[in-house]
Amino acid sequence: MYDVIIIGAGASGAAIARELSRYQGRFCVLEKEADICCGTSKANSGIVHAGFDAKEGSLMAKLNVKGNKMMENLSKELDFSYKKNGSLVVCTNESEVEKLNELLERGKRNGVEGLQILDREELKALEPNISDEAVAALYAPTGGIVCPFGLTIAFAENAAQNGVEFCLDQEVKKIEGRIAGGYRICTQDTMYETKVIVNAAGVYADVFHNMVSEKKIHITARKGEYFLLDKTAGGHVSHTVFTLPGKLGKGVLVTPTVHGNLLVGPTAMDIEEKEGTNTTREGLDQVIERAEMNVKNIPLRQVITSFAG
Repeated sequence: MYDVIIIGAGASGAAIARELSRYQGRFCVLEKEADICCGTSKANSGIVHAGFDAKEGSLMAKLNVKGNKMMENLSKELDFSYKKNGSLVVCTNESEVEKLNELLERGKRNGVEGLQILDREELKALEPNISDEAVAALYAPTGGIVCPFGLTIAFAENAAQNGVEFCLDQEVKKIEGRIAGGYRICTQDTMYETKVIVNAAGVYADVFHNMVSEKKIHITARKGEYFLLDKTAGGHVSHTVFTLPGKLGKGVLVTPTVHGNLLVGPTAMDIEEKEGTNTTREGLDQVIERAEMNVKNIPLRQVITSFAG
């Protein structure tokens, strides 16, 4: 019997596995795909958020700021790509400057360091390609970028070196409730017994939760579509440029990547299909329209691929 089985080998599951590997015990990660980092973790913005947007007093606010402060040392210790490039939340209307001030104050209460409001001239000096309509921005120097693949692989590699077992191509089909001292997990061809389960299954976390809990939950997947541009476009902006956050998140961003490309996106569409990672003409047009509200002259002829997460 294992002491802990983690379901899901994405960024969260791999990071948890690494942390558990500091302790004595039998630990295992079950992953339905043929490799780690094949779900949500493979297709996102790669942003290390500063922490100004998270609800004050929330666990997200606390862990966002703490994780941000840990990232640079982690990247050196585990040898994955990371850059503290800073982020900008741009507003293009004088009437929205008050919202920037609200983010500033929330960020300060969350413990984010170095936040300041930039006027148009200061913003233009930092980002020459900023929109002509931009009037001000919240500048967060602690914001950063990371390679989601590199980070997840580094966590998993270190965990495996420390004795954690990774069982790939193992799709969890059933969790049997309390057996003597724990749980029985059935995949398509194997049974595993464990004292504790850590549910790190991303958009499928509700499925496994509902197998064992009387209190049911439902996760609605939110799809985001992106453009990735060639490295010849990577210097178009040097910071991560956000729009003002809305009810569906932080909106479309324009950011360099740690590999030197330019990333533009995502949209935010709630869908019922958990595997719905197709791109659409409508969605990609929306990415272009919203990105160009904040950054001008984006060299879209340099797009090398589009994808969705």
